[in-house]
Amino acid sequence: MMMPEITPEEQAALSKALCEALDPLAAAIRARRSGLAQDRMWDADPAEVALSVLAAWKVVDGAVKRLTATAAGTAGSYGASYEQLGAVWGITRQGARKKWPDAVQRPAQEAGTLELFGGKARLVQAPGGGWGWTATGADGVVGAADDGVHHVSAEVAAAHAGAFLREHS
Repeated sequence: MMMPEITPEEQAALSKALCEALDPLAAAIRARRSGLAQDRMWDADPAEVALSVLAAWKVVDGAVKRLTATAAGTAGSYGASYEQLGAVWGITRQGARKKWPDAVQRPAQEAGTLELFGGKARLVQAPGGGWGWTATGADGVVGAADDGVHHVSAEVAAAHAGAFLREHS
């Protein structure tokens, strides 16, 4: 995907809209710092006014970063890859993964199956890194790791699944 380009007119309109949106925040920041009323912001020392504008842009920068991460996570939740996120942002796949580490959810990975006591269990690594299991005992009873419980390793999950299979042999 190519980087979106905007026309000079669109850039000018964007800059104007951002500055207009920023003015009330800059005035509020300046009023808190100086004790002047918000409507008198521009009467203050020019350097102080400029610093309050810079402080407001810092607040906006943080908000844009949060909104960008939300947009990347939304795209990832709909199936976008890190390669696609990077292409839109003009960075590599690895750069996108570093910038938004939780944007793309990895599918659960199966670690294998366990057959004991006439039953069968499947061990699965959750996207968050923990391990779970689902099993069907020899008696036909189906079980799984408790909701939200993720074991620290495949071996621990296998031990719990094995205990379930023994109980339902």
